[in-house]
Amino acid sequence: MIPRYSRPDMVAIWEPATKFRIWYEIEAHACDAMANLGVIPRENAEAVWKAKDVEFDVARIDEIEAVTKHDVIAFLTHLAEHVGSEEARFVHQGMTSSDVLDTCLNVQLVRAADILLADMDDLLAALKRRAFEHKDTLRVGRSHGIHAEPTTMGLTFARFYAEMDRNKNRLEKARFEIATGAISGAVGTFANIDPAVEEHVCEKLGLRAEPVSTQVIPRDRHAMFFATLGVIASSIENIAVEIRHMQRTEVLEGAEFFSMGQKGSSAMPHKKNPVLTENLTGLARLVRMAVVPAMENVALWHERDISHSSVERMIGPDATVTLDFALARLTSVIDKMLIFPENMLDNMNKFPGLVMSQRVLLALTQAGVSREDAYAMVQRNALKVWEHRTDFKEELLSDAEVCAALSPEEIEEKFDMGYHTKHVDTIFKRVFGEG
Repeated sequence: MIPRYSRPDMVAIWEPATKFRIWYEIEAHACDAMANLGVIPRENAEAVWKAKDVEFDVARIDEIEAVTKHDVIAFLTHLAEHVGSEEARFVHQGMTSSDVLDTCLNVQLVRAADILLADMDDLLAALKRRAFEHKDTLRVGRSHGIHAEPTTMGLTFARFYAEMDRNKNRLEKARFEIATGAISGAVGTFANIDPAVEEHVCEKLGLRAEPVSTQVIPRDRHAMFFATLGVIASSIENIAVEIRHMQRTEVLEGAEFFSMGQKGSSAMPHKKNPVLTENLTGLARLVRMAVVPAMENVALWHERDISHSSVERMIGPDATVTLDFALARLTSVIDKMLIFPENMLDNMNKFPGLVMSQRVLLALTQAGVSREDAYAMVQRNALKVWEHRTDFKEELLSDAEVCAALSPEEIEEKFDMGYHTKHVDTIFKRVFGEG
């Protein structure tokens, strides 16, 4: 990914130097396990660890690969340059390239997941704080973009918290599923390497042994991992779109923080644009772009082919680096977001009282009016409010048919805002628990 949308800790996971360090650890731990089994001499296994503090020369490995046309062989050749060709002659014994490549990729994805999980904890904390801050801040709920009934800004934040909490749970499961390694040799039969080697290497790297790996780790695991990243990205966009709508001039119920010296437009000095959440919408598309290729990687020929390889070299870093950046950006947006309660009330009252239409409808039916007749009575008065910006309550009080069913006091009672917020605490307990 380009530096503009990257953070250093996640980028470091995908650096060639990191990859070669993981490859080295796989090979060195495998040598230890084979020495424990008496398959190779102990002194040869110990000799491999002479390179434990070596910074592998990426340019040198690339130089060798230009000749060998094989990245793992190029690395092993370079390793032998540090360890000694005689000492390194048992390195990679009984193994195949996929044992190194697949196990390394999963180590990288586990590390990436750990960063993303920490990112999600930060985002959840920000959403929870803003939810409680605005638990009782009234705003109008909208369906189809049209005023529906009152809700609160706190419930909006709580809804996003619950969604992200589900996403964290999904990512924890995806991390568990991807945390496997394979050191099973050609076509995965362990013909030339003992399964105990795989167990040892996986334990050292914090993985579980893949139950059956053919010559590659099954790609349904990776498909689930990247699909989960795609779902998280969609949730980021869900929040971003809501904030973008709130920041529209004619709504202005919330807005991104606008810093000192910030400029909104090169042409129009008055502009305050929701550039961060628009950016998040775009970044979400990039993360989701990895999902379909990851799904298509599941179907490989027989025990292995490398049609998945080029895909994963790109989507691994791109999707995780982008999502890491997006989560951090969204957390910052939520933390600094401006909320305008007065504008929320102004918007609520743009068509005075209209959002209480359902309460009146239900009261009429409870008073003995048929639903069809009650709907017609309420709607005809509501349409007057739409057309003439009159007060809904006053229209009802002037309607003889409505007043024949409901007293003025009963009509008045139906315009109590507290009616719509009486279960906010119940919802908050469901989302955040009793604490």
